Amino acid sequence: MTDDSRREMASKRFTQAAARVNGTSPYPIEQAVALLKELPHAKFDETVELSASLNLDPKKTDQVVRGTVMLPHGTGTSRRIVVFCRGEKEILAKEAGADHVGGAELIERIQGGWLEFEVAVATPDMMREVSRLGKILGPRGLMPSPKAGTVAEDVAKAIKDVKLGKVEFKMDKLANIHFVIGKLSFQTQQLLDNARVALGAIVRAAPPALQGRLIKRASLSSTMSPGIPLTIDGIETPS
Repeated sequence: MTDDSRREMASKRFTQAAARVNGTSPYPIEQAVALLKELPHAKFDETVELSASLNLDPKKTDQVVRGTVMLPHGTGTSRRIVVFCRGEKEILAKEAGADHVGGAELIERIQGGWLEFEVAVATPDMMREVSRLGKILGPRGLMPSPKAGTVAEDVAKAIKDVKLGKVEFKMDKLANIHFVIGKLSFQTQQLLDNARVALGAIVRAAPPALQGRLIKRASLSSTMSPGIPLTIDGIETPS
C-alpha cells in the first residue's frame, strides 16, 4: 500500500468518525467514552487523550495548574526512564527497572543531544549537576521536580510510581492541558475511571487566584479520531 493510499484511508476513517460526533453538543463523560470506543479505528492501538481548556491567564505566575496523579489503570504506555544518581542508588535504580542510570556521563550524553526517554528521576544530591540541563529538559517537561515526585532519595519508589501510572500534568502557554489516559484497547470502565481521576486532579490543582469555573471546555479523543466535547456540568470546581 502506498503512502497516498494510507492517507486516503485515514482521511476516510476520520470523516466517518466525525460524522458520528456532534461537535456542538457536549456529551456526558460516560457517553463520550462509549462513543469513542465505537468510532472507526486505526489498525494500531491508539492513545486516548483528555484535553481541557482552562479559565486562567498563563501569563500570570499565580495562575498556573500543574501536578501529578496516579491513574488507577495506568496509561498503557511503557515510558523510558533515566535516573541521575550515584553509588548504590544506581544498583537500586537498575533493579527497579530504570532504562538508563548514571551521573556526569549521563548528563554529558544528554548535553550532546541524546533524548531517548520520557521520564527523568534524580536524587537530591544530583540536582546541582542536573540543573545544567534545565534549558534542554525544561521546555520538554522532563526536568526532575520535587513536586512531581521525580526528585527523590527513594529512587526505587519513584520508578515504581511511574510504572504504575503516575502522570505529571502542566498547563501549557495557551492555558490548555493534554492528558494521556490510556489506550483504546482499555475496557470502557478503565478509560472512564482514568478520565474521572484526571479531571479531578486538574480541578484540585486549581490556583487560589481562580475566579469562577476552572474548566471552560474539555474533550476526549484518540490518536486518529475527532475530539468528542464533554459536558463539564457536575465537575466540582473550587469556590
